[in-house]
Amino acid sequence: MEFEPVIGLEIHAELSTRSKMFCACAVVDTTQANPNSSVCPICSGMPGVLPVVNKKAVEYALRVAFALECEIATVSIFARKNYFYPDLPKGYQISQYEEPLAQDGQLWIRSSQGECLIRIRRVHIEEDTGKLVHVTHNGSSYSLVDLNRAGVPLLEIVTEPDLHSADEVRAFAMTLRSILRYLGVNSGDMQKGVLRIEPNVSVRPVGSLDHGTRTEIKNLNSFRALERSVAYEIERQSSLMMQDEDVVQQTLGWDETRQVTFPQRSKEEAHDYRYFPEPDLPPLVINQEWLEQIHAEIPELPTERSKRFQAQYRLNDYDAEVLTNEKAVADFFEQVVSLASDATPKQISNWISGELFNLLNQAGVEILDSLVEPESFAALLKMVVSGEINQNTAKKVLSEMFKTGSSPQQIVEEKGFAQISDMDTITRIVEQVLVEHTSEVEQYKDGNENIANWLFGQIMRAAKGQANPKVIRKVLFEQLDTISQPEED
Repeated sequence: MEFEPVIGLEIHAELSTRSKMFCACAVVDTTQANPNSSVCPICSGMPGVLPVVNKKAVEYALRVAFALECEIATVSIFARKNYFYPDLPKGYQISQYEEPLAQDGQLWIRSSQGECLIRIRRVHIEEDTGKLVHVTHNGSSYSLVDLNRAGVPLLEIVTEPDLHSADEVRAFAMTLRSILRYLGVNSGDMQKGVLRIEPNVSVRPVGSLDHGTRTEIKNLNSFRALERSVAYEIERQSSLMMQDEDVVQQTLGWDETRQVTFPQRSKEEAHDYRYFPEPDLPPLVINQEWLEQIHAEIPELPTERSKRFQAQYRLNDYDAEVLTNEKAVADFFEQVVSLASDATPKQISNWISGELFNLLNQAGVEILDSLVEPESFAALLKMVVSGEINQNTAKKVLSEMFKTGSSPQQIVEEKGFAQISDMDTITRIVEQVLVEHTSEVEQYKDGNENIANWLFGQIMRAAKGQANPKVIRKVLFEQLDTISQPEED
């Protein structure tokens, strides 16, 4: 029997506000700040305190709701979600339940199976929990509580169970992350836990319309862990069903070292949380004028920008998608296009997605943190197109620009990188190389034409990579053709 996965996602995205959801405490980087350094009586759950809604968090949530084409409720209700956990100081979490901020949205994604539409069930606001730090000291293990994250604005996005492979799950997560970054509401830094994804996975016989017993994999904070854990869980559940064994409904963790899921606790249902309206907060009423203002400020999103890049710059869909995944990269590309009129958009795309991306990946930095400005990048491409430097030299110059932030003109002048196009100089270099490699020249005369490429490489090496390749090839083949001419009797 063949089985089909049925997967829905719950995504928790911390909103990049300066203060927390219901108090004035600053939102701090929990990986850098001292524990419990940004805490007050409200976010630490002291008796008698009253929460106040963060307007900026609501604005950010509405941006996402518009981007996901949701129906937005002008009146929504906050609720108490009751459960006990050591990092939840109040013993409940302020969230939304029966009357959320937005619902019934959609998002198109592209995976290896093609394009598909994923329905969005709901988008609602809540507060984040604290963080447990597990410690082992002198043979004893214990946990410490850091409440810096408690009360940070959190957006929960819940999909319908419309995904049917680990590849689609990864594609959805990457697409959503890109949108959140475009909107400026979330940094997308998954390693810091600001974007956490929890897939609900079940399998059923192919052709069946029933949903199988589902498991939830908690707090995945990388695309790799997301894809691998879902693939593993699909395989695990399929194997159980093949053996007529039951799948237990439970919450799972992901062991990155062993590459397996493991049980954490039984899976809670809505009634387990005993939701009821938050008595300390009035209904959240959204002004229609404010809604229209937020909608008007939604930027061009990745999918639309990719389509425009294809139409406006004649890029293929792959190049356009690579350039538009990150807003900063797309902005960089368009600035360079406007400055480097001699270079084609395709040439600019190749240099960004090739050489510049390689340098960024090696250094582990994003394009906004790079010392290479669009103006200097455009100047470098102009020098390549004009023939002032060749491509190999340009790569060296770009590497130096990346390290120092210097202009390409300054680097070329200081390093003596200017391209050699003088015919007499190149002719002397070619003649010298041919004299030094007479056996290879004889091979060429005997019909091994491929040896010309090897000789070309030797000439470029002798010229320290600075000679004009077109001039080299012209002179080289002229010299070889002359040598290959049969001698007259």
